[in-house]
Amino acid sequence: MPDGRASDPSRAVEDYLKAVHKLQQEAGGEAVSTTALAEELDRSAASVTNMVKGLAAQELLSHTPYHGVVLTAVGRAAARRIIRRHRVIELYLIERLGFSWEDVHAEAERLEHAASEALIDRMAQALGEPSIDPHGSPIPTRDGRLAATEWVPLAELEGGSRGVVREVSDQSPQTLRELATLGLFPGTRIRCVGERDGGGARLEIGDRSFEVAPGLASAVFVEREP
Repeated sequence: MPDGRASDPSRAVEDYLKAVHKLQQEAGGEAVSTTALAEELDRSAASVTNMVKGLAAQELLSHTPYHGVVLTAVGRAAARRIIRRHRVIELYLIERLGFSWEDVHAEAERLEHAASEALIDRMAQALGEPSIDPHGSPIPTRDGRLAATEWVPLAELEGGSRGVVREVSDQSPQTLRELATLGLFPGTRIRCVGERDGGGARLEIGDRSFEVAPGLASAVFVEREP
């Protein structure tokens, strides 16, 4: 549902750039369709098309009709600045203010548009210049570099293989609560003891065995271990 964000042009621009960056990463750098962008932002196709034309005019992205959009170098740098703000804020809320990991995403969404770069840099400095956020996502550096990750979805882990949870999706507070209950935090070592129909998994953590439903498994990304 629309949430009023588009009433502030600068905020809307940041939301669009962040969404295109996310979808491009998921697509391996390929162009993002306006349909996918509309679904990601929960906007109408017409409003997305109008915004895309405006962002293209500002040279923040490149739009090829019937092919999709890609961020320009300027747009990518702008997207990574807002991603850095969001992820530093999340970590600060947890480390310094005692927020739980399922609550910080929504708070950071509200604060990321108002925080200055100077404030974010001071927060990052106070936290010891962190490289990942509370959910395992890499934090862009001050100069816009973003570490590449090669994690695989939990559902792709074969039976008998081992791995380390590296990143979890922060989009759903309920999902994060369920992952916490299962002990599936970034850094947790797991062993897959069997696959489950529909994309889930059967796991062991230490001497504890349990099943992970497909919906939860799709929110967990793992580094395979030898």
